[in-house]
Amino acid sequence: MKRIRVLGEQKLSGTITISGSKNSAVALVPASLLSEEIVEIDNVPNISDIDALSEILEYLGAKVERNGTNMKIDSTSVKNKEIPEEISKKLRASYYFMGALLGKYKKVEMYFPGGCSIGERPINLHLKGFEALGATVKEEGNKYIVEAEELKGANIYLDIASVGATINLMLASVLATGTTVIRNAAKEPHIVNVATFLNQMGASITGAGTSEIRIRGVEKLSGCFHEVVPDYIETGTYIIAGALCGENLKIANAIPDHLEALLSKLREIGVPLEVGKDFIILSKGNNYKATSIKTAVYPGFPTDLQQPFMTLLTQCEGTSKVEENIFENRFMHVPYLNEMGASITTSGKTAFVNGKTKLFGRRVEATDLRAGAALILAALCANGETTITKIEHVLRGYEGIIEKLQNVGAKIELEEIE
Repeated sequence: MKRIRVLGEQKLSGTITISGSKNSAVALVPASLLSEEIVEIDNVPNISDIDALSEILEYLGAKVERNGTNMKIDSTSVKNKEIPEEISKKLRASYYFMGALLGKYKKVEMYFPGGCSIGERPINLHLKGFEALGATVKEEGNKYIVEAEELKGANIYLDIASVGATINLMLASVLATGTTVIRNAAKEPHIVNVATFLNQMGASITGAGTSEIRIRGVEKLSGCFHEVVPDYIETGTYIIAGALCGENLKIANAIPDHLEALLSKLREIGVPLEVGKDFIILSKGNNYKATSIKTAVYPGFPTDLQQPFMTLLTQCEGTSKVEENIFENRFMHVPYLNEMGASITTSGKTAFVNGKTKLFGRRVEATDLRAGAALILAALCANGETTITKIEHVLRGYEGIIEKLQNVGAKIELEEIE
């Protein structure tokens, strides 16, 4: 078990360099199974989610070499077998092995994956898509057996523009016979990154980043070198840290175009920003004013930044409104922010943040990945010391977060506890 201790009210200055995208990397690693040769992926974040995916790859017989942010995966000795519950439940993204193994071997057996408890996040869209491609789906408790004699291209409409379903159906269809069209597809940057990776291996995918993706099946995929795109959620988190405590804080290796919804809201509340081609520089401003946000699929306001942004709203004058439209359990950080001095009320999928309030160090708990990030941001600007337990949630999604914050002036330490 781990916890962190943060002494607040320290100015953050210097440079934070953004790592590779967690949401991209956790799909690219399972996707590597589709190749008949060695693939090399660079800029892979060193996070526990990647450790868990590597464990599954090695369980299946793949050879994995990791050197810093570089990862080489040799799947030529893989044996398709049931992925047991004790390793599949470690992270939500283990479900990408469904699409990859089904696409390559026409059969997959695995248990329902784990991850943060932020809502139901059902995989029915994934399963319906697999069935449209010609597979049969059997459920045995929380175990799924998905198999097909042959996968054939199909027209698939997603009821919700789901990132997971869009990627899983791309993985399942790249080796299918004929052409698959995914309509109402998700548009997030990591969708484009995964499609680019597959195309580099020899797939034929067009339309990634739009609401309609077309995949023409090919016979096999080969090796390639690919680089993970910078993480726009990590970028957004540190941008918010700069708005709370920054003094010419530079966020480097960023793609500002991926964060227009956030940057627009920051300008609206009064945060002084300098936005370059691949960087953002910002300092804590004065007299921030309240605003309203509604989370939406990309390019709308990201649900993964809703919780961190709520911390910033506690420092805005007036009442802000936050509407969460993606996950139903994404306000679990609110009681802890209130313990620290915030004034937040919730009703269904809506939260009202009454500001500006002074925050004070307390003992709090990270209930999930982005809730933990929100509490770290609160601790950075709070008076006194904050202790955050269950910090493993945060460590699985933010590479080197402790060191990155220490390097720009934060007084933050990671501790082992029994």
